[in-house]
Amino acid sequence: MKFYIASSFKNIENVQQLAESLKARGFHHTYDWTTHSNIDTIIKLRNIGQEEVAGVMDADVVIVMFPAGKGSHVELGIALGAGKKIYLYSSTNELNEIGNTCTFYHVDSVEQQIGTIDNLINFISLEYQ
Repeated sequence: MKFYIASSFKNIENVQQLAESLKARGFHHTYDWTTHSNIDTIIKLRNIGQEEVAGVMDADVVIVMFPAGKGSHVELGIALGAGKKIYLYSSTNELNEIGNTCTFYHVDSVEQQIGTIDNLINFISLEYQ
């Protein structure tokens, strides 16, 4: 199974933990945006954006980890438009709080996973053995 993780730089440690755990189980990470730093030009930003789009398109599954930024929501939209399976992950129920939620968090191709990262890892591992 090929996966892509969308999130924000605020969540980088959790993204890396999830990616490493899934790769240890034999899954393929289509693109790791967490390796970037010192993005100081539009050209660098453009190249990263192209790699992120390609990573989403190549993935079987897109995981959106909260807190998620504006780029994560663009990636969510790309995944929805491409018909990808999407998991939204949060350690809290913020995805279902009316002031924090979004209509696209509740469409058929989106599945919410609320709880610990370990629970998310185990769930995905069982789904794609």
